[in-house]
Amino acid sequence: MAKIAVLTSGGDAPGMNATIRAIVRSGIYAGHEIYGIERGFEGLLNRQIKRMDSRCVSDIIQRGGTILKTARSEEFNTPEGVRKAAEILKAFKIDALVVIGGDGSFRGAKDLVNLENFNCLGIPCTIDNDLSYTDYTIGFDTATNTVVSAINSIRDTMTSHDRACIIEVMGRKCGDIALYSGIASGAESILVPELPFDIKAITNKMRTNQIKGKVSDIIVLAEGVCGCGELKAMIQEEIDIVIRTVKLGYIQRGGSPTMADRVLGARLAERAIALFNNGFTGGRCVGIKNGKIIDLSIDEVLNAPSKFNKELYDIATKLSF
Repeated sequence: MAKIAVLTSGGDAPGMNATIRAIVRSGIYAGHEIYGIERGFEGLLNRQIKRMDSRCVSDIIQRGGTILKTARSEEFNTPEGVRKAAEILKAFKIDALVVIGGDGSFRGAKDLVNLENFNCLGIPCTIDNDLSYTDYTIGFDTATNTVVSAINSIRDTMTSHDRACIIEVMGRKCGDIALYSGIASGAESILVPELPFDIKAITNKMRTNQIKGKVSDIIVLAEGVCGCGELKAMIQEEIDIVIRTVKLGYIQRGGSPTMADRVLGARLAERAIALFNNGFTGGRCVGIKNGKIIDLSIDEVLNAPSKFNKELYDIATKLSF
């Protein structure tokens, strides 16, 4: 029997609660003791650690956010902070730590592994989908569906008023939310940080659409490109058109997780517990590739080259006229 702790770190994402539930129940089923750490690495440094049982994760699978809370920690980003965190985990006789989060959270886990030789396992949970070793991260599907729903509503009113609209979405330096929501909602233009954009090509398309009688263009803009106000100014220098801007913001991070995110959380959590059952040591991360659950070393994960689905982007371009 092992003592396994779990925390959520970085930005919250839909599906975190479903993943916590799966870790707790899979772990208990396998005979382990499971401990929850509140408020991420900051809570770890403050000894906010509690024993979890199967009942404490009842009625959370459908809830967004994280019952364990999340916070950022400046202290943990120092060698002294990492050492303190490892000492606290050992004082609680924790054998391994599950970190549910994104790139920054995994880097924290890597420090615990490499600097303090503590066993850590990462589960990718971020709406940005910016961890290239896995096809999808938990939370991405829900966030993208939230954006699609918002675009559907915005298009209704833009069509009624013959207006164009720039919709800025999250993703940091990854354009996946913009790409997938843009193609799913029939956007006329999609701007992502992975590819340069030509403002004249965008405005020429808008002119062509005006000639065809279509004046309600939807432009989906990833936040890593520029701000929606900046893009609006660039467009209006080229073409006389009424443009509205919408920055969707934190609505993308909340809400009940989709079926896909709940199932992915369950599958990744089950693999994580299986690794512990098989004598896992060091640092590894679980993910999904071509429909199959995988696990890789944390160093491989953080050094994986960035990915972008250019084929899907080209399809979106072909369908946008």
